[in-house]
Amino acid sequence: MRREGSPWTGLWAVFFKEMADHLSGLRMRILEGLILLSALAAVYTGSQALRQTVGEDPYLYLKLLTTAQDPLPSFVGFLSFFVPLAAIALAFDAVNGEYARGTLSRVLSQPIYRDALLFGKFLAGLGTLAVLLLALLLLVLGLGVFTLGVPPGGEEVGRILFFFLATLAYAGVWLALGLLFSVLFRQPATAALAAIGVWLFFAVFFPILTDLAASAFLLQADPFDPESQLRQANLALWFSRLSPNTLFAEALTAILNPAVRSLGPILITQLEGAVLGTPLPLGQSLLLVWPQLTGLFALAVLLFTLAYVAFQRQEVRA
Repeated sequence: MRREGSPWTGLWAVFFKEMADHLSGLRMRILEGLILLSALAAVYTGSQALRQTVGEDPYLYLKLLTTAQDPLPSFVGFLSFFVPLAAIALAFDAVNGEYARGTLSRVLSQPIYRDALLFGKFLAGLGTLAVLLLALLLLVLGLGVFTLGVPPGGEEVGRILFFFLATLAYAGVWLALGLLFSVLFRQPATAALAAIGVWLFFAVFFPILTDLAASAFLLQADPFDPESQLRQANLALWFSRLSPNTLFAEALTAILNPAVRSLGPILITQLEGAVLGTPLPLGQSLLLVWPQLTGLFALAVLLFTLAYVAFQRQEVRA
């Protein structure tokens, strides 16, 4: 007999229970420690390099997030590396872990629907990552005020807010991927290895394959013809945008660097009338990266939908 009530009954019970488990679990504490130490080290070294430009640069805090100091990468570089791993770590055993413990059928025998269970687990992972990212950004801003001695401006705060939202959308992609593999594979170790393998493919091998694919599609391109070279560069860029890593990198490039006016190859004739070096307002930068942000959001929704459909078709009885 079908239970009465909304299919979202029990959503918030699942959300708060899962989020409490994430925030208090040893796995998340280890990740938090690694991200915190790495990010603060990068920000501290970057702030030391920027102390001479205090009062001269109107976007000092944006430079603080993007300045790298050998041998450490920038704060953004650390987040680009750690956020996918943290998202996968939160989701790879979300469903198959319940199977392994024999608790899934017991949970669904309560007034909790599959819709609420899966969506609650996804929202709990996203909420945990949001708390972690927000705490990190507040620590970075506090450290910046302490070392640089000046507060961030309104434009900087707005750009940092959209940087936070873009990072959360990027994390949602990998969280949904981990959730999908958690539904498809009954063994948590298999799901974790599959998700990390996909991340490594996009981080290491996909940039190489995009150049090879562009060259293969343009076999007749003349290496001495500028137009042929431009077509090949545009095609390689189009292929690279199939990767969430590229979409995230392009979004951060325009959001955290107001001087960026284009995210692809641009001709000199297209710059006629433009004042080079003049920063774009926040609204114009957002228009520039709106396709990238929409692509990240759509990819997260697509992966979660695949996980949802697969979960609805599975047998959950003990």
